[in-house]
Amino acid sequence: MKLEIRKFLYDIKESIESIENYLGEKRDFNIYNADKMLRRAVEREFEIIGEAMNRIEKIDSTIDISSKKQIVNMRNRVIHGYDKIDNEIIWGTIVRHLPKLKQEIETLLR
Repeated sequence: MKLEIRKFLYDIKESIESIENYLGEKRDFNIYNADKMLRRAVEREFEIIGEAMNRIEKIDSTIDISSKKQIVNMRNRVIHGYDKIDNEIIWGTIVRHLPKLKQEIETLLR
């Protein structure tokens, strides 16, 4: 695996861990929804994840990550549709998809 791809994978891993740290042990949608600074921080991490995924895809589209297109689409939605961001969709992504993505990234980095 190219060093550049490993760097992007590491960036994704770091952003996932940042989201986990921002949310803490007690993950509560109501707290997330009420805290604009927390939401913006999480959105920024999703931008980084999506941009890194986009760059990986351009270098080597055979890298096996199950939700590559959805991740890039999420990044585009957050960046270009900032006024239409649905906090429930972001939260659902955190709860349902981030753990699997983290596992896939860690596997690729080994």
